[in-house]
Amino acid sequence: MIDAAELRRRTAELLAAHPPAGTDRLDFLKARFDAGLAWVHYPEGLGGLGAPRSLQAVVDAELEAAGAPDNDPRRIGIGLGMAAPTILQYGTEEQKRRFLRPLWTGEEVWCQLFSEPGAGSDLAALGTRAVQEGEDWIVDGQKVWTSSAHVARWAILIARTDPHVPKHRGITYFVCDMTDPGVEVRPLRQITGEAEFNEVFLTGVRIPDAHRLGEVGDGWRVAQTTLNNERVAIGGMRLPREGGMIGPAARTWRERPDLRTHDLHQRLLKLWVEAEVSRLTAERLRQQLVAGQPGPEGAGMKLAFARLNQEISGLEVELLGEGGLLYDDWTMRRPDHVDFTGREAGYRYLRSKGNSIEGGTTEVLLNIVAERVLGLPTEPRTDKDVAWKDLAR
Repeated sequence: MIDAAELRRRTAELLAAHPPAGTDRLDFLKARFDAGLAWVHYPEGLGGLGAPRSLQAVVDAELEAAGAPDNDPRRIGIGLGMAAPTILQYGTEEQKRRFLRPLWTGEEVWCQLFSEPGAGSDLAALGTRAVQEGEDWIVDGQKVWTSSAHVARWAILIARTDPHVPKHRGITYFVCDMTDPGVEVRPLRQITGEAEFNEVFLTGVRIPDAHRLGEVGDGWRVAQTTLNNERVAIGGMRLPREGGMIGPAARTWRERPDLRTHDLHQRLLKLWVEAEVSRLTAERLRQQLVAGQPGPEGAGMKLAFARLNQEISGLEVELLGEGGLLYDDWTMRRPDHVDFTGREAGYRYLRSKGNSIEGGTTEVLLNIVAERVLGLPTEPRTDKDVAWKDLAR
C-alpha cells in the first residue's frame, strides 16, 4: 500500500535524480510521469502508482517547495480534466500508453469537438456524421465553441454513426487528429475581443478505427464521463481562500476605500461567504472522487461557479464605476488557454458571461440536479424513442 511517507520518499528520489534547477523542464515532467508521480491514483506505467487520489496533494506540495516546474495546467486543462479520465476508463491499453504521457507533459494539447450549431444544449441531437469505410471512419460536419482548437494536436470527438436509432443510441466517440487533412479551424471572436473559441469544419476527415473510444453506438455513455469530469474541472477546481473571482474584488475593496458604500459592503460580504462555501464544497467533492467517478454533483458546483463569477464581477464593476468596464487591450488575440479570472475588472465581467454556457448551460445543469440529485420527475421528452433521422430540424 502506497502511503504519504512512501510518496515523499519517491518524490525525493525524483528530485535527487533530476534537480529542477539543472534539468530541462520537459525532461523533468517526463521523469515525473515515468516515476508515477503525475497522477498518483492512475495505474503504474500510466503516470501513477495506484495510490489514493487524496495523496496527490502530498506530491504536489513537495515538488512546489522544491521549485519543480508544473505542466501548465491552464493551457492543457481540457486534456487533463476531460480527455485523460475518459481515455483511462474507455481506452485500450495501446491508446492509454500512446496518449496519456504527452497529454500530461503538455507536449500535445487537446480540445473538445462536441457542440454543434444545432446541438448545444441538446447535445445528443448532433449531426456530424461518421461513416465506416474499411478500417477507417470518414467524418463530415461542423463543431462550434471549441476552446483551444487553434493550438490542439488532438480532439475528443463525438459523431453520429447510426441515424436510424434514437439520438442517444447512434453516437460513437473518437480521438481526432487536428492536423489531418479536412480539419479546418476558424476563430470565433468573443465579446472580450479575443478568440479562445473556434468553429471547426470536418470535411472527409479519415479517423482510424483504432482511435475509437468505447463501442460503436455507445458514444453517449462515454461522453457522460467526459461531461461529468468537465463540470468538476470547471466548478470544482482547487483554490486557496480568496482564490478565483472573489480575490480581485476583495483586493479592490481593500485598496480603494474611496469607492466603498454600505450597500456594496453588504453585497461583498454575502458573496465572500458564498465563495468560501463553494470553495469548501468543491474540496469535499474532490474528496468524494477518491471513491469513484464524478457524478451529477459536479453539475451543482458548475452552477455555483457561473453564478458567483457573474455576480462578483458585476459587483466589482459597480464598485469601480465608469472605469470598471475599461481594460487594456480589446484587440483580436488567440490565447492558448481560457482565463476566467485574469486581467482587468472589465475583462472579467465580460468573460464571465460565458460561464453559464460553457461546460453545460445553466438550464441543462438545473435539469440534471433536479432529476439526478433531487430525484424530481423528468421533463416530458417526445423524441426519446424516435429515430434521429425522423426528428424535426
